Amino acid sequence: MTLIARTRARAVQTLTLDAPHNRNALSAALVGELADALTDAGKDSGVRAVVLTHTGNTFSAGADLKDPPPPEALVALLRQIIALPKPVLARVTGHVRAGGLGLLAACDIAAAATDATFAFTEVRIGVAPAVISLPLLPRTNPRALARHYLTGERFDAAEAVATGLLTACDSDVDRVLDPILDGLRRSAPEALAETKRLLTARVLEAFDRDAADLTALSARLFASPQAREGMTAFLERRDPAWVV
Repeated sequence: MTLIARTRARAVQTLTLDAPHNRNALSAALVGELADALTDAGKDSGVRAVVLTHTGNTFSAGADLKDPPPPEALVALLRQIIALPKPVLARVTGHVRAGGLGLLAACDIAAAATDATFAFTEVRIGVAPAVISLPLLPRTNPRALARHYLTGERFDAAEAVATGLLTACDSDVDRVLDPILDGLRRSAPEALAETKRLLTARVLEAFDRDAADLTALSARLFASPQAREGMTAFLERRDPAWVV
């Protein structure tokens, strides 16, 4: 079953997360297929920009708890988006949770519908947003991020814009993206690649410096008794034992 649909229009390659049966959760298979699609787009001289979007009412629910990707694979995917020599834009018309927020942060531009919602739910299942911090920490407001990281609260698209997670939101997300895509189509490909390199240098420095430590932290937390309780409680639709 194909998990990433590919379409193209006027030099814009659209990659659609197409696993609505599990809310586009980041399974090992989906992460691998998305990485392959990005590799192909990066090599294709006919592609000026990449749009990452989704089917169903959820952009991504985060890691697939039944088939999670290795932390190293998720790190590689996020770095690939950032290092791709073409702009990558996120188009969100649904909800985003946990690891899915790492995909948004890795994209150069991210736009969402105003009724989209967001939440860093990791702390509520006994882990931490470790790997996705690599693109998030350099690109978002530290005070706002602290609240959302520590509480796991749900927040709206306007707050996501204020946090720096999103570029913009609108009741019609394409009203935001259409002029941006027009601008990219009018821009020289090599100039776009070099300009993106300038914009992403600090983020890639964070990957080179912290990726190994955060990957180890993620693996340790996911293997912990606390995480086992949190994930079991989530799958059983009950509160974990630590809720007071």
